[in-house]
Amino acid sequence: MIAADTSSWIAFLEGSGGEDVNLLDRALQDRQVVMVPVVLTELLSDPRLPSHVAETVSDVPLLEVASGYWQRAGALRAKVLATRRRARLGDALIAQSCIDQSIPLKTRDRDFRSFAVAANLNLVLGTGTHQP
Repeated sequence: MIAADTSSWIAFLEGSGGEDVNLLDRALQDRQVVMVPVVLTELLSDPRLPSHVAETVSDVPLLEVASGYWQRAGALRAKVLATRRRARLGDALIAQSCIDQSIPLKTRDRDFRSFAVAANLNLVLGTGTHQP
């Protein structure tokens, strides 16, 4: 089972290449993908997203938000910020969702490395990595 960050989903939906896109495609075919609620929100926030794509991504099983999630996410973000690293709120929420469920996160966004170091997020960086 894997989860994918918004950066990998966008690359997949745009038809871009890369190992993350290939992994996401295989995992979707094998029904081995779960959707992080914050990622779904980010994807559905695109006003140009075609309705059939919105329906498809909405059909991916959602990760459950466990009790105490918001507190753990805040503590995680504070831990990363204390190291003077970038810790966007959305990234902290995505990271905590994956940490809580012990789900690897596939992403192109190197900012997640700070969460991997701070809290043992199982991170799989894909090709085409970028800094937003």
